[in-house]
Amino acid sequence: MAMAVPGTNGVLGQGAEEQKGETARLASFVGAMAIADLVKTTLGPKGMDKILQSMGRTNDIMVTNDGATILKSLYVDNPAAKVLVDISRVQDDEVGDGTTSVVVLAGELLREAEQLVLQKIHPMTIIAGYRQACEAAKERLELLALNHSSNEDTFRQDLLNIAKTTLSSKILTQDKEHFARLAVDAVLRLKGSSNLESIHIIKKTGGTLKESFLDEGFILDKRIGVGQPKRIENAKILVANTAMDTDKIKIYGARVRVDSMAKVADIEKAEKEKMRAKVENIISQGLNCFVNRQLIYNFPEEIFADAGVMAIEHADFDGIERLALVTGGEIASTFDSPDKLKLGSCKLIEEIMIGEDKLIHFSGWRWGRPAPLSSEEPAERSLHDALCVLQQTVQDSRVIYGGGYPEMQMAKVVEEKAARTPGKKSLAIEAYARALRAIPGTICDNAGLDSAELISQLRAAHAEDDTRMGVDVVLGKAGDMADLGIYECFRVKEQIILSATEASEMILRVDDIIKCAPWQRQEE
Repeated sequence: MAMAVPGTNGVLGQGAEEQKGETARLASFVGAMAIADLVKTTLGPKGMDKILQSMGRTNDIMVTNDGATILKSLYVDNPAAKVLVDISRVQDDEVGDGTTSVVVLAGELLREAEQLVLQKIHPMTIIAGYRQACEAAKERLELLALNHSSNEDTFRQDLLNIAKTTLSSKILTQDKEHFARLAVDAVLRLKGSSNLESIHIIKKTGGTLKESFLDEGFILDKRIGVGQPKRIENAKILVANTAMDTDKIKIYGARVRVDSMAKVADIEKAEKEKMRAKVENIISQGLNCFVNRQLIYNFPEEIFADAGVMAIEHADFDGIERLALVTGGEIASTFDSPDKLKLGSCKLIEEIMIGEDKLIHFSGWRWGRPAPLSSEEPAERSLHDALCVLQQTVQDSRVIYGGGYPEMQMAKVVEEKAARTPGKKSLAIEAYARALRAIPGTICDNAGLDSAELISQLRAAHAEDDTRMGVDVVLGKAGDMADLGIYECFRVKEQIILSATEASEMILRVDDIIKCAPWQRQEE
């Protein structure tokens, strides 16, 4: 057994530290399990919330049970803990949900591995056993998957069930029926596209969550210029990112000297004429709506109004990117080559009222991009998770039952494999099965149920071949997942198994932690 020592035989620089052997491994286990225990209580539909308080001047407070949000907000010093935070971020980027589950499973795998290491089983033996167990679990998961993509109505019902299951553990659980329908309709309108940027979520105060709706068109949170048309049919839209202030001599350090105020007036007139020519050049492109990323000053706005062109200024960059995408146009910066400009189009642009604010509504194009609306930051995050999971399900239409059902099935198969495996690897495979069962056990614990009793009931139920039993946290007993409509996305569950196994392998391989010496300011 070794200890943390400053430097090693003079090889490392002064101030560097090294942890070796069992000390390094123990530090890795402790850090990773601490992170897993932190988010463990948030797992499942009855998971607890965490209060995240900023230490800045504002002292902002956020109440959430979203694993990705919690881990993203943490500052961790332990390198193994950072591995789990990174795995959670990868899970969020890849499939959009399951961030808490992947960290909890990785933590349980490391907890089991720690006990095996204390029994003098080599980490490489444990890793070999975990790999075999992971393969067996993945094969079983693929056999459990259901695919109803050939039946449109059944597949839509699967999507609704998945959305409701995903939202059950989020802040939107009270309105999950409503938001599940919104999310499914939004994703299906993408017609198989994987670009969720086409779905724009707008948050507005002044209403309830149930008043959220899915709109057919695109909504831009801006105002139409003064004296310009508030409604345009068969719109030709030019989306631009160009300076529309009075053109000045924009060369740093340039200075113009004049000998009279009349010359100043001449310069101002020349600037105005230059801007007039620019605006008239834009209008000559045949458009009737001009959307600009930058400000539009009074003079060009007046010219647009006289020409009957709707001018919208200071649209945020994400807004014009998305607007160009859905209208079929391209963002322009110069207007001297009309053949290179690509105008967008839609059937109708009008000003609408949502809550207490006026917004601009674009509708009627062949792409049919949706724009659901929500009203709170955590609500947007919850809805985004549901949209990500649904988009993954549309791409890979396989679904599985939820509520701990797949974990119990995989644990059963992994235990059978352990019984057929000779040597110490069988102990690691058995440990993998116990870690899998910890997921439904944690769901029970977080719901205030007797996890030992319920897991025993589920083990007995899963001894039968044709069972669909999982944890029913509402009634506090084992229930049929098909009857309860608890479904999960196959891709999410598969990614959880693979990522958690990979993270535990990575941490198990560690036998040396070297902390570099802090940078020292050089005295002059």
